[in-house]
Amino acid sequence: MVLEAKSENIICEPTAPSLAPYVHPPQTKQQLTYANLVTLDLEDFDQPGGKQKLAGQLRNVLTEGGFFYITNFGLSEEEVNRQFAIARDFYALPYTERARYRGRMEEDGIYRGYRALGSTEVRPGLWDNIEHYNVLKFLPQFEQSHPHVIRLHWDEIGRFHRHIHEHIAYKLLRLVAIILELPEDYLVNGHCYESNCDSHMRYMMSRARSPIENEKYKDVYLRGHIDRGTLSFVFQQPVAGLQIKKDESSAWEYVCIEPGKILVNSADLIEIMTNGYFKAGLHRVVTPPEDQSFRDRLGVLYFVRPSDLLTLGTVDSPLLRRLGYYRPSENKIPALEWTRERVRTAFSSDPKSHVQMGGFSATSFQE
Repeated sequence: MVLEAKSENIICEPTAPSLAPYVHPPQTKQQLTYANLVTLDLEDFDQPGGKQKLAGQLRNVLTEGGFFYITNFGLSEEEVNRQFAIARDFYALPYTERARYRGRMEEDGIYRGYRALGSTEVRPGLWDNIEHYNVLKFLPQFEQSHPHVIRLHWDEIGRFHRHIHEHIAYKLLRLVAIILELPEDYLVNGHCYESNCDSHMRYMMSRARSPIENEKYKDVYLRGHIDRGTLSFVFQQPVAGLQIKKDESSAWEYVCIEPGKILVNSADLIEIMTNGYFKAGLHRVVTPPEDQSFRDRLGVLYFVRPSDLLTLGTVDSPLLRRLGYYRPSENKIPALEWTRERVRTAFSSDPKSHVQMGGFSATSFQE
């Protein structure tokens, strides 16, 4: 039985606290090489034959790089932009106020609260320009203190948060289960909103650097890596900088996330659960092009993490058995422990830091 809330898709209520409108910066006018990605229309999900159609599209995506767009996901442009406005107002707070809510990610492996600038090395002696605020699921066990600007919009954030998880992520997890010829709710049951997992929403800020600094950093904001967990969602982002690689031999390509779309990428557990049949998406962030390089990059993201009900290892899938990818294991380690250990090692100053657990290994950064 899946615990699925009967929440409405309409998030902005007439009584919602007022927010100054958020205006996205203009897109770059420079010629960039963009990745040609598939778009899944989630409006097809409940149509006759729609799940099978979407599953066929998704199977190709997940075996070829792990990045795709989705449309018709049940959130309006206004609802998305209000989250950007909340993020903007959070970063308008003084640093001393933001820092009061700093999480202990390097200790507990959970992205909770504020992650400060300069938390990880990009190159020896050179620290990153990224900060973010993370909101865990809206359940009693994850209750914590938050700044006033977050509390002011708490109910709205909560509905947005739950909608992504239960009305978007669940659909994609069901499609993955269909591909693997598993019961449709097999993966949903390992990622239930009500369960013990670290799924979270993130308000992310990458601060612009000077041209001299960019040269020192070799134009890298965030080194190449694959995400920790199951699925990652990135909302509209007109400031170019996110690049992806479809495989090791491919060149880096930019992605452009337009209004009305979400960029989705598969994370490490998708690859682990299929013993490499599906690929986790490799990506990095670099200095924006010249006509945007002076701009900060504000982002709204959501990360789906496994619960302690899902074990670390290959799922017993009829498809994987036929293709020779099934790998039996006596491993009973909760996948939740894997993701938390990967978060801890991400804060190591050792560029070759990696995790080994249950016969699996992963490096924090790959390039």
